[in-house]
Amino acid sequence: MIFLQNIKIFLLNLEYYITKKIVKDKNKSSFSKNAVAVAVLSVALGLCVMIIAVATVTGFQKEIANKVIGFGAHIQISNYDNNLSLETVPINKNQNFYSALENNPDIEHIQSFALKPGIIKTDEQIEGTVVKGIDCDFEWKFFEDRLIAGQKFTINKTDTVPNKNIVISATTAKLLKLKVGDKVQVWFIQNPPRVRLFEVGGIYETGLEEFDKMFILADIRHIQKLNNWSGDQISGIEIFIKDFNKLDAVNDFVSNEISYDLDAKTIKELYPSIFDWLGLLDMNAIVILVIMLLVASINMITTLLIIILERTNMIGILKAIGAKNISIRKIFLYYASFILVKGLFWGNLISITLCLIQLKFSIISLPQESYFVSTVPVNLNIIHLLLLNLGTIICCIAMLIVPSFIITRISPVSAIKYD
Repeated sequence: MIFLQNIKIFLLNLEYYITKKIVKDKNKSSFSKNAVAVAVLSVALGLCVMIIAVATVTGFQKEIANKVIGFGAHIQISNYDNNLSLETVPINKNQNFYSALENNPDIEHIQSFALKPGIIKTDEQIEGTVVKGIDCDFEWKFFEDRLIAGQKFTINKTDTVPNKNIVISATTAKLLKLKVGDKVQVWFIQNPPRVRLFEVGGIYETGLEEFDKMFILADIRHIQKLNNWSGDQISGIEIFIKDFNKLDAVNDFVSNEISYDLDAKTIKELYPSIFDWLGLLDMNAIVILVIMLLVASINMITTLLIIILERTNMIGILKAIGAKNISIRKIFLYYASFILVKGLFWGNLISITLCLIQLKFSIISLPQESYFVSTVPVNLNIIHLLLLNLGTIICCIAMLIVPSFIITRISPVSAIKYD
């Protein structure tokens, strides 16, 4: 009984059995061995390049997007009459929709802010700036991670005098030759013009020079007093969400909750040129993926043709004893799959190792003034890895089906005589 079961298993897996024999055959010609090695190498290198390309492109996009979001949050609620002006029309901080937003599981944090343009003046230099007033609900994590000197300031609502400390960028500090502890005047062009004396409490650096040159952080009460606003009046409300992919959906939710005289804009709408530029990087990744897939597929096709020619005698014998074309084709497709899996293994191992090394030690650095990041950013995403591997398998196997039809054109008699 056991013998009959073994025979049945053998017959059902005959193609796989023969494939394993071919793979383990030590008498293969050196030409065939070299062709297989080249095929494995091409698949490994192709997948390696694809994984690294996707990891670095998405890493760069994520890093730049996170920096922009750090300055402006995912969603901003403001007055419809602002028209992107820095001299904003105030809204009331106490809104009825707060509870609905706080109960939304996709929303991570809500904070208020106020903006006012000004001019930083020292004894030797002047520089335009935008003072971003922040309240005690401000999320400091983004700027804390990027502080290179000094520290953040605290806002004590029980203190009637606003905190005079400010946080400026390293770019501004370098241009105006400022350091932590220095006193600096900020002039505000209004009627009549006003000036405030601040003290540099911290210096941050994000690498986004245009944003670094623009924003300084200060106590929101300074702006409220300069604009003759009450303590409840602000420029707007910033909303941070948990998943960037849900940005549009959350924005629709927010838009439905707020009143008709308020406007909710996503960070993509506030800075469309930056996100359009980041979107163009996807095309670079697509071009690399297509080229690498074509190279790997062509090498696999060439290798399969070489193997078929080398095994012409075997094909003739199998046909002579009654094997069907589809069974013989399966043998060579199985063989190609062995090569493909081996190439995928090494491609994943090499690329993931290199990405993890870069992620941990930041070996490859970049000029921050040109690329906005100091090291090559890496974003290893399990979904990306699975899709790249699956795509490579499907593409290569699909392209191997056509050359495998050559087997159907081989005559048993001529094949057995073939030398």
